Amino acid sequence: MITSYDFSFCYVEIYNDYVKAVMKEGTTVSPEHNDVLLQIVEKHFKNKPFIYITHRIHSYAVNPTIYLETAKIKNLVGFIVVSKDPKQKMQTKVEKTFFGKEFLQFETMETALKWKDALIKKYNP
Repeated sequence: MITSYDFSFCYVEIYNDYVKAVMKEGTTVSPEHNDVLLQIVEKHFKNKPFIYITHRIHSYAVNPTIYLETAKIKNLVGFIVVSKDPKQKMQTKVEKTFFGKEFLQFETMETALKWKDALIKKYNP
């Protein structure tokens, strides 16, 4: 891990080629939260491909229209949801329709990171 941030709505860890976020209980993720992501991207991933991983541990809501703006981040090449909750598979299908880039759900961080590595290789041969 390179660094971490503790925001009012989430905890974020920055790695070499990905961001891992854990949203806080009761948060409603909305398009305004993209401002924070954009600041992180500008600081840590300028012109470098990266993946966003959300580790869904707590209960929170997502306004799926957030992905319309998130998808505009040029060097964001994929989005991963990590959750063992079966309801997340259905939620991920809905969210994916707003994103327009690689968007997958995994039950473990281990499998998510394997897919992340494979996808990043496509952009960093």
